[in-house]
Amino acid sequence: MLSQVLVGDGGVGKSQLAAALARELRDQARGQDRGLDLLVWVNAAEPDRIITAYAEAADQLRLPGGDRGDDTASARAFLNWLAATDRRWLVVLDDIADPEAVDAWWPDGNPRTGRVLATTRRRHALLSGQGRRLIPLDLYTPEEATSYLRRRLSDAGYPQLFEDGAADELCHALGLLPLALGHAAAYMINKRCDVGTYLARFQRPDSRLADLLPPEADTEGYGRPVTRALLLSLDAVQTADTTQLTRPLLQLIALMDPLGHPVGLWTTTPVRDHLRATLPSRRRWPRRRQPAVTDQDIHSALDCLHTYALIAQDSPQAPIRMHALTARALRETIAPEALPSLARTAGDAILSLWPGLDHHDRDLSAALRANTMMLDQHTYPSLWRPTTHGCLYRVSGSLSAVGLYEQAVAYNQGLVRRSTDNHGPDHPGTLTARNNLAVSYADAGRHHEALELREHVLADRERILGPHHPDTLDARHNLANSYADTGRHHEALELREHVLADRERILGPHHPDTIDARHNLAISYADAGRHHEALELREHVLADRERILGPHHPDTIVLREYVARARSALAAAQRPSAADTAVNLPSEPPQEDREAP
Repeated sequence: MLSQVLVGDGGVGKSQLAAALARELRDQARGQDRGLDLLVWVNAAEPDRIITAYAEAADQLRLPGGDRGDDTASARAFLNWLAATDRRWLVVLDDIADPEAVDAWWPDGNPRTGRVLATTRRRHALLSGQGRRLIPLDLYTPEEATSYLRRRLSDAGYPQLFEDGAADELCHALGLLPLALGHAAAYMINKRCDVGTYLARFQRPDSRLADLLPPEADTEGYGRPVTRALLLSLDAVQTADTTQLTRPLLQLIALMDPLGHPVGLWTTTPVRDHLRATLPSRRRWPRRRQPAVTDQDIHSALDCLHTYALIAQDSPQAPIRMHALTARALRETIAPEALPSLARTAGDAILSLWPGLDHHDRDLSAALRANTMMLDQHTYPSLWRPTTHGCLYRVSGSLSAVGLYEQAVAYNQGLVRRSTDNHGPDHPGTLTARNNLAVSYADAGRHHEALELREHVLADRERILGPHHPDTLDARHNLANSYADTGRHHEALELREHVLADRERILGPHHPDTIDARHNLAISYADAGRHHEALELREHVLADRERILGPHHPDTIVLREYVARARSALAAAQRPSAADTAVNLPSEPPQEDREAP
């Protein structure tokens, strides 16, 4: 198998080169040693994104051994298929951040049919050897830089804009950085501006670089040329933009994952409301009656940004990308007092787009997880103050929903630490984070750790919130699950009876939490051999789920099948010929209370 690793610093065009090579292979006519049967592009910045991409590929290929509820098993099935198939395939691992974590997920296969193309900033021993060839990428040489600029202008139909002497000077002023040259070329093409005029504008002393990109933030030495080119592009974009939305959109986009985010984020209600508030007030329109921002307005603004190479998008439905250096330079333009509002708008947009069932749209869920974590990184502590934003809690539930249990544990451990730092150990948000960590422990099969933590959470909630607070009931409900998980079935049954009685009294008999408590008590009755009581209670729960969730909801379907099998098993056990036969029913997982204030 051929593996090539493009290594270089930010802005040298690793991902762009990988995309060009992938397109070239994809578009070749299929034949002997040519073309592709399968192309998988993977955002490799986080291991769970790799697992999710492989699991989605396994689903698309309908591979045996996959499990829609377990992304790790599906990803392993995909790797096994790559190693055995005689079809031609290419896997692109873009932006590897942790070579040790990626090594376990590096595809293997027939060297004639399989190929891996990777990009990374890391220079790590694991990226070489085992048939992997490192290809270093650096800044352009002066000759390459001027050649790129000449070709780019000529290909766009404007060769007259190129000027030899000015081009040499401009390329050096841009630091021979491909990203900055790309910004400059887009500006010149769209403004019909020749190289000499662009150079004069670039060298103007009023660029305010010290304000926009402090020297101490410029860790790679590339920020200054990027920022100068970016400022010119921003001026041009705002002149061409009839919607007046490009600047606020850019600020939001700069907070996202540069490797890609769903375009649907920017037409959500939270973003449209935010963009509407940024529009200058018209005299004839009071602020409260300002015309609404339409989806067409937003897409027009995005098209304008794409025209000036500030964002990249392969198709109208594809994720939007922004180079990390461009995003960093843009973040430096955001006033500190504006950052919390931007962060929470982006968080609200993420939550509004999150699918109800993560495994129904793995790609979208994985993208939202990555963008939530990147948003928190770029805006910390804005998503934590004054309260913890709900998108931060959503990540761990999403990881568990697709079978990434240990990743959920690690994420929730970090969440507990940050919540404690921001709110203190007794804050309700910190107790919620600890509760969710215990749920992740249980999901991962670490039942004794879950039990110990749940005992502490219950004691703290009884002390701080009181014994009858709904969050305290949640903690008691989950502790009963841990008793059952560790074989303490009698204690689990007693506690579940108390939880159901309390929830019926406090929340009402038809509240979803009450229904979950009834479901779990039925499990305890079955564990105790009280099968008829268990069946009666499950039938009650099934009726409630059909009424509240609908007959086609996955939870309803699973319970309906279980009730049917339980009825059959109990009927068989009551026949005279089966008097000594034990009732054998399949196990059923209890409902866990994962929380988000």
